[in-house]
Amino acid sequence: MAVVILAGCAPQQQQFKIDYENPSLWQKFLVIPMSDLLDWFKGLLGNYGLSILVVTFLVRLIVFPLTWKQQQSSKAMQELQPHLVKIREKYKNNQQKMQEETMKLFQKHNVNPMAGCFPMLIQIPILFAFYQAIMGNRHIFTSDFLYLQLGQPDPYYILPLLAAFTTYLQFIATGAADNPQTKVMLWVMPIMIFFLAYQFPSALSLYWVYGNIFTILQYLIFFNKKKVKGNVSEGTAR
Repeated sequence: MAVVILAGCAPQQQQFKIDYENPSLWQKFLVIPMSDLLDWFKGLLGNYGLSILVVTFLVRLIVFPLTWKQQQSSKAMQELQPHLVKIREKYKNNQQKMQEETMKLFQKHNVNPMAGCFPMLIQIPILFAFYQAIMGNRHIFTSDFLYLQLGQPDPYYILPLLAAFTTYLQFIATGAADNPQTKVMLWVMPIMIFFLAYQFPSALSLYWVYGNIFTILQYLIFFNKKKVKGNVSEGTAR
């Protein structure tokens, strides 16, 4: 959902001009503080590329409990997919019975199918505010990092390729590619991200790559895949 929102935004900085004199509540409490934080870390570290790295880490750290809950719910739903398919096939001519058996399955395994939606809805405003903070920051777009001009697209396409590749790795690492309903996105999303990163200023592509790496590391380090499988298998055996 966040990608769809960002995909509809053109990369011109002026679309996200921050009004410091008469800011909206959105800018006052989210966008401006994040922009100021980027400036503060730039002053501390000496470069906006490193500043984006640190602030991306802090944002992901703040939303980590929500990400954790979302990933747990998503993985549990993936593990239940074979059972859901069997229920749909068995009761395809009886919608009421299908719904009843589906709910029993969720209750048996203590899975809430909507649990993954609420954390995502909370994360979107935070991530979108960070996106606007980068786009609207008056200093980032005149800065450089390594060979990059942060206000311009990567002329060598290295960042777009990294953005696409890390997006692909994220799908693999989080197990999203194992779900038949989202498997097609394993290829669609990296391609779409490449073309977005190809047009966006390097600062935004850099943020996307950093965010993907943190998500992959969070999942590999903290998420216990075997535990979810064990819970589902144990419940099925009963």
